[in-house]
Amino acid sequence: MRSVLALMIGLFILWTAVRGPFDSLVQRSIMLAMVMTLGFLSFPLHRNGPRRRWTLAIDGPLWAGSVAACIYVAAKADTIMTTLPLASPLDMALTAVLVLAILEVSRRAVGIAFPILISIGIIYVFFGDLISGRLGHRGFDIYFVTETLLMSDIGIWGKLTGIAATVIAAFVLFGAMLLRSGGGETFMDLAILVSGRRVGGAAKIATIASAAFGSVNGSAVANVATTGSMTIPLMRRIGYPAPLSAAVEAVASTGGQITPPILGAAAFIMAEIVGVEYLRIALAALIPALLFYGGALLTIHLIALRNRYGVVPEEDIPAAREVLTLARLAPIIGGLGGLMWMLTAGRSVAFSAAFGIVCMVVPFVIFELLSSRRPRETLGKLVHGLLDAGQGIVIVFVMLIGAQILVSLINMTGVGITISSLTVALGGQNMILVALIVALACLILGMGIPTTAAYVLVAAVMAPALIAIKIEPLAAHMFVFYYATISVITPPLCVAVFVAASIAKTSWFQVALHAVRLGAVTYVVPFMFLTYPGMLWSGSPLDIAEAVLSGSVLVIAFALLLSGVRLRGSRVAAILVYGCSAALAFVPQHAALVIAALLLVTGLVLGRHFRVPDDPDLADPVR
Repeated sequence: MRSVLALMIGLFILWTAVRGPFDSLVQRSIMLAMVMTLGFLSFPLHRNGPRRRWTLAIDGPLWAGSVAACIYVAAKADTIMTTLPLASPLDMALTAVLVLAILEVSRRAVGIAFPILISIGIIYVFFGDLISGRLGHRGFDIYFVTETLLMSDIGIWGKLTGIAATVIAAFVLFGAMLLRSGGGETFMDLAILVSGRRVGGAAKIATIASAAFGSVNGSAVANVATTGSMTIPLMRRIGYPAPLSAAVEAVASTGGQITPPILGAAAFIMAEIVGVEYLRIALAALIPALLFYGGALLTIHLIALRNRYGVVPEEDIPAAREVLTLARLAPIIGGLGGLMWMLTAGRSVAFSAAFGIVCMVVPFVIFELLSSRRPRETLGKLVHGLLDAGQGIVIVFVMLIGAQILVSLINMTGVGITISSLTVALGGQNMILVALIVALACLILGMGIPTTAAYVLVAAVMAPALIAIKIEPLAAHMFVFYYATISVITPPLCVAVFVAASIAKTSWFQVALHAVRLGAVTYVVPFMFLTYPGMLWSGSPLDIAEAVLSGSVLVIAFALLLSGVRLRGSRVAAILVYGCSAALAFVPQHAALVIAALLLVTGLVLGRHFRVPDDPDLADPVR
């Protein structure tokens, strides 16, 4: 049943991507009905045992009520969009069951934190009028809430649900088919070929492979679970301590979400909110992503040198002639090439993803048949891709529809505007101080919540505070996006760290310490979005070059500081030189940038850091 339903969802996504979606409410309600059905099948309350009867007793009514609500909305779509319908008792009952079903499937699919947050939003709507002061509101009755959530296109059926039902669904299918058509194994083998024979090779493999995986699937936790099961044991085998191995994987997987060309689901939502093309978002993310991974790889390299971590054993490195074959590369090149071709040609994002899937699957099937593989095996891989996509779509869809509910509640009560104005008042209109408050709030709001949902939340609540102090909307949204992303490696609720630590069988707290060190540059680079417009590919070529230079100085200085190097045997001297270099790189003035670069170059010349130290006592003390 799950396979048939996943196949139906996949075909529905492809069909509507190619021919264009149905009317908004019809498209969204049909998609949600299928997703809720697959959600209850994929995440039952109890799969086996004597308590399985509770599954039918609880899941049955929730499923039936949610599907009935979707069908009801699809049937009344014209009335809802052309009139102002008043809520009836039936409407209120359907709204209650649908919201409850969404919260329950979301709890099973992505954890308890996000449904609790939505529940707090619902409680606030009904009882916020009892709160005195600026955080209170005028009060809303159940009729108005029902009319907003169910009987309009600004509640459950709002913009985020529309994006999820079209663009994001197509890209989830694209990512699943890419990995099942051999892309996952090829990404890993290419990473091994590139860095396996170099110092710290295993950690660099994890970084490169996770960047490739993460850019496609857009989920740090799923990325850790997928690539970490291969890379963490490999790092352990060549001498990396367990906490460091897990941290490398957690940080590398987190960075995949901010890496072009796909950047996960949040990039499409940002494009819609900011009102720019998706390719503009991808271009804006390019320089920061290169700085992120450049800093991570440099820090890993320096740590590996100091601790004499070896290279990957030769028997674990595949032969280039086995990896660089047309059969293995054609689906990847075809899929990504077809996607980018259609995007640059101005076609819709959903159509581009569908075209990329076709350009990927066709060469995959051809080479599978030419290799004398049985058609049944090839079909099985494609079906498994559809199953992966179906489950991925359930997770993304219920997460985004929950986020849509929360955003509609925030807009209804006006609490987002209140929080933004309080933030600006607290920061005294000072850009850096307001940005610090926003960054801290984003880290807190994003903890324990999937990245896409976290971005939607902080975009609704915190991005307006930056825009209010004259920050460009794209820079403001990229700023909050970065902090929502790195919340998954930020203690105490660092979900990517928890998953990596469980694979490495080590303390999550030690993993978190290493993760914060390896990803430290990501905590400061977003501030450069505010001072260097060229960092997001805005302004003249000179602005962009200046941003690249300042970012490079910052990243290299941070890597040297955090890897524990010494300058002429002195740790204090290294901290002073590289700390000053990093600080001056932030100052948007040519003189400061020149001094920062000179300090960095002087330290590199005197320090001779890129060699194996003679003194074993210089090894990294944190294990």
